Amino acid sequence: MVGQALKRRLAAENVTAVAGDDNDADLRDPARLDSLFAAARPRQVIVVAGKEAGIAGNQKQPADLMLDSLMVAATVIPTAWRHGVEKLLYLASSCTYPKRAPQPLSVESLWTGPVEPTSKAYAVAKLAGMQLCDAYRLQHGTGFISAIKADTFGPGDDFSLDNSHVVSAVMRRMHEAKLSGNPVLEIWGTGEPRREFIYVDDLADAIVFLMKNYDDPQPINIGTGVTTSIRELAELLRNVTGYQGTLRFDSNRPDGMPLKGLNSAPLRTLGWAPTWELTAALASTYESFLTTL
Repeated sequence: MVGQALKRRLAAENVTAVAGDDNDADLRDPARLDSLFAAARPRQVIVVAGKEAGIAGNQKQPADLMLDSLMVAATVIPTAWRHGVEKLLYLASSCTYPKRAPQPLSVESLWTGPVEPTSKAYAVAKLAGMQLCDAYRLQHGTGFISAIKADTFGPGDDFSLDNSHVVSAVMRRMHEAKLSGNPVLEIWGTGEPRREFIYVDDLADAIVFLMKNYDDPQPINIGTGVTTSIRELAELLRNVTGYQGTLRFDSNRPDGMPLKGLNSAPLRTLGWAPTWELTAALASTYESFLTTL
């Protein structure tokens, strides 16, 4: 999803974008990746690859998710250094923050406490990726940076039952409930946790902005500054999808972190701000989802 959005965004720039998936390069295979870098000779690299999932997927396959992210970081980042890449951005997730860190989440809170247990394995892998970027800066003086994104959604999202995040999961299930005439839709958790959502095209724009304007060793947050409860999100999705049934929240299911919002003031200070309002972004995502059916 993020890679496709970056292709759309980079089409407006005076650059030639080469994506690993377009060249049949396995980003977890050092030899094949080395061949790709030798042929493409990229000056800049944006690392957004790697499997991810929602709460259900993190509980079912923590080893797979952790290993995949570790392998991507451990092959792409060293390969970029060996081939003289001028700048690299490694994209991490807000799950890297400690579960009880002060809100909104600031990068100073990283490593200060345990992360949310339901995403622990994946979060540790992403923390390792950010730390590896910092290690290359310290040892080799590279222009490698890290960014931490808010919960992302948009065209190209994973709408599968096993791996989807909350927006795509509820959107799909609500659409199917509408078509089947199901009078009740059950949603995991109490509905009370609050999340910060960012539309994928805004995320891609922020990444390009950072590649041009940011070169500090400290990770930087990419968010909107607005949090929405899962219950509020479900009501917005009800309006977007046209579902008329009752929403039932299952408090026996895990909620995850009670509140997860990012302090994106440093990014705002640099001059970037999102352009997509949540309802419009959800509607755009739903239109894209319908084209995949």
